[in-house]
Amino acid sequence: MSRSFQFYFDFVSPYSFIAHKEIKKIEKKYSINVKYKAILLGGLHNLHGIKAPAFIPSKARFMIRDCKMVAEKKNIKFKFNSYFPIKSLDLMRGVFIAEEDDYKKFYIDNIFDSVWKDGLNMNDQNIIEKILKNMDINPKTFFLRLNTQNIKDLLRKNTTEAYEKGIFGAPTFVVNNKIFWGQDRLEFAVNEIVK
Repeated sequence: MSRSFQFYFDFVSPYSFIAHKEIKKIEKKYSINVKYKAILLGGLHNLHGIKAPAFIPSKARFMIRDCKMVAEKKNIKFKFNSYFPIKSLDLMRGVFIAEEDDYKKFYIDNIFDSVWKDGLNMNDQNIIEKILKNMDINPKTFFLRLNTQNIKDLLRKNTTEAYEKGIFGAPTFVVNNKIFWGQDRLEFAVNEIVK
């Protein structure tokens, strides 16, 4: 049995942020290798014909309160982003650039924190440029690479793969071909490995 699992995520998802923070602890505690799989959540929802909770007022209000409650319980610094929903297309494509250049986890940490810990307006390209510069990434080169066909195809491929596996939301964990959806199912994914 493999001591690894896949984590399908999108920076737009506050529950993915909470899961990411928990995963960092789990990787150390259980020596599990978590494979981060960037997807475009909006694209995945479109493939399934699903309306995101953010666009249903009662669910959106619940989600804000729920995320704050869960983060507090888990001692995770969290601030529901007042610019939500974030347009995550470029940010998610950036994961593949970071992977090619071998700074994937560093990039993911910084972007997640910028959105859900610092509450920055990630719909503003000037703010993204500042964040990239703080990571010693050349913003001009980065934005040029975002629009290359290869990078576009990689995000599309991951999103389509998620859809074909039956994944419909983020975060989702896949362990031994079993799907666990939602930040609150991370424990179940880990148990599938360490049982």
